[in-house]
Amino acid sequence: MSMWGSLFFYLHRFIPAVNILPMSPFRKAIAAQILALPIAYAIIQIIQPRWGGEPGILGPLLGFCAATVGYKLEIPSWWIPINLAFPSLTLLALGLHLPPVLWLTGFGGLVLVFWRVDKNRVPLYLSNEATANTLLTLLPPHPCRFLDLGCGDGRLLRHLALARPDCEFIGIEHAPLPWLWARLRSARIANLQIRHGDLWNIPLGLYDLVYAFLSSDPMNGLWEKSKREMKPHALLISNSFPIPGVSPLQVIEVPDRRHTRIYSFHPGQAKNI
Repeated sequence: MSMWGSLFFYLHRFIPAVNILPMSPFRKAIAAQILALPIAYAIIQIIQPRWGGEPGILGPLLGFCAATVGYKLEIPSWWIPINLAFPSLTLLALGLHLPPVLWLTGFGGLVLVFWRVDKNRVPLYLSNEATANTLLTLLPPHPCRFLDLGCGDGRLLRHLALARPDCEFIGIEHAPLPWLWARLRSARIANLQIRHGDLWNIPLGLYDLVYAFLSSDPMNGLWEKSKREMKPHALLISNSFPIPGVSPLQVIEVPDRRHTRIYSFHPGQAKNI
């Protein structure tokens, strides 16, 4: 079998077989980087072997192969550009000959910011001011309790709390560094609390509005949790990610560059249907 034939077999037989294995999106992204190595090596040997010593060609080629393999492994779409850029950035960083302690510091900082993104499948998304203004229109005219599941640096809650001092706002954040930053920035706002914890361990029955800017992966689980726990007229609000198979009560398009969509649901009423 020629090298091109071996490469074709590898892509169409071996990689789909790997996709059957139960792996988180993070592990699939790592697997894509590893599986991309023999593909890039085969391409270099077929086209031009001397490319293997040129980082300017090797990095983009590895990134392209990793992104392609990641697509075949059906990783979430936001991992594709990461897989595409990672090899080139790694080779660039290695060429700088930085002290090992900087690598350790950088890795530690990433862990503190993103924490267990491989487990909870929720990257760090930050809600913008236009989204905060849209959420203000969804708050009732009377005092209410608002919960942000994964509040990040707390900027959204600070905006809401200052605009509605009659309401109580609570933010939950699992990643240590964003939680600490949000807590420090919000310490003097009386109607705002920032708590450290896992969103799956937070009872939702105490709140009138629950806001989530997560990812597509946990939305089914959040819907089931919301149906079990939320009050009949409480509102579940999702930024950008609809709940699969569930018709939203309302969809609002935010006037921002991302064309953000805000989806709202009544889980407490759905459980009685």
